[in-house]
Amino acid sequence: MAYLPRFNTTPHLLKVLEEITSLNGRIEGATVGVRWVPALQKEIRERQTHGSTAIEGNPLTLAEVRVLAEGGDLPHVEPRAKQEILNYFAALRFVEHRKGSSGIDETGILKIHSIIGQRNALDRGPFGAYRSYGVRVGRHVPPPAHEVPGRMGDLLKWLNGPGQAWPAVVGSAILHYQFEFIHPFGDGNGRVGRLLATWELYRRGFDTQHIFSVDEVLLENRMAYYRSLDRAQTEGKDLTGWVEFISETVAEALRRAWQRVQSLAVSQKNPKIILTSKQERLLSVLHSGGPKSISEIQKEFKITKPGAHFILKPLIAAGLVKREGGTQNWQIRGNEIIG
Repeated sequence: MAYLPRFNTTPHLLKVLEEITSLNGRIEGATVGVRWVPALQKEIRERQTHGSTAIEGNPLTLAEVRVLAEGGDLPHVEPRAKQEILNYFAALRFVEHRKGSSGIDETGILKIHSIIGQRNALDRGPFGAYRSYGVRVGRHVPPPAHEVPGRMGDLLKWLNGPGQAWPAVVGSAILHYQFEFIHPFGDGNGRVGRLLATWELYRRGFDTQHIFSVDEVLLENRMAYYRSLDRAQTEGKDLTGWVEFISETVAEALRRAWQRVQSLAVSQKNPKIILTSKQERLLSVLHSGGPKSISEIQKEFKITKPGAHFILKPLIAAGLVKREGGTQNWQIRGNEIIG
């Protein structure tokens, strides 16, 4: 039976997709021919790798992932944890090298799984082949093993056929969900599914520079991610909520990418500027939610008034935000420095 996903194009989804299109266009336009893009690409690979593996329980911090990315060693870390990171980097490179592929095929999916599982980095095999046994994931019981090849074939026919009529973000979200529903492997399905979602975005020309990290945002909203998957599985496989959730996640990843692009542009003028995670988050809040008062910033970040000023001072000096209003009632607004 042909695969035909069920979802509705709600007003909210259309609004989020419109924001995504606008953000992505600005990012693409601002990164043409600039010399710092490779540095941002390297950072995003690290964030993608850390995010996806940490979702599955890998204990390494982002800083430790960066050590491995640069060829360093972590002698205090258990070998399996390091191998999971190295394998994910390798699988991500495999996807990046195939961004120009005309479609996603079974051979590519099996290859990704074999890379993720190499050197016994997964608990259950076979590596690079579909499972031959039943599995259970929480309350979800995936299809029996004998149905896996057919269901995967139907999914890929939809993805590479009718699915191309939908925006890349929608196709990527549906691929992600249905892959996890089928759960074709004994282990590693989460990492492979997120890599496939990334691959679909890359090959559709959505993230041509590879400079935003969806998995970083999924890690921070891990419980909502699980709930959204579970809800779709228990609501008759109506994917409306799931497609909205992934679209919102992509939009947040793009907001962060835009802030990083701007901060890197500023850093070319002032190399001493290095944004903290709170400053990145504040920039995202200001651009997505409009200007904020000091009291609103205090409430949002659960910090004192001096703490808010401490975060803001470098941003104002760098021209990333600006102060508006009178002495008593002034507000902070995000100040775009590119475009």
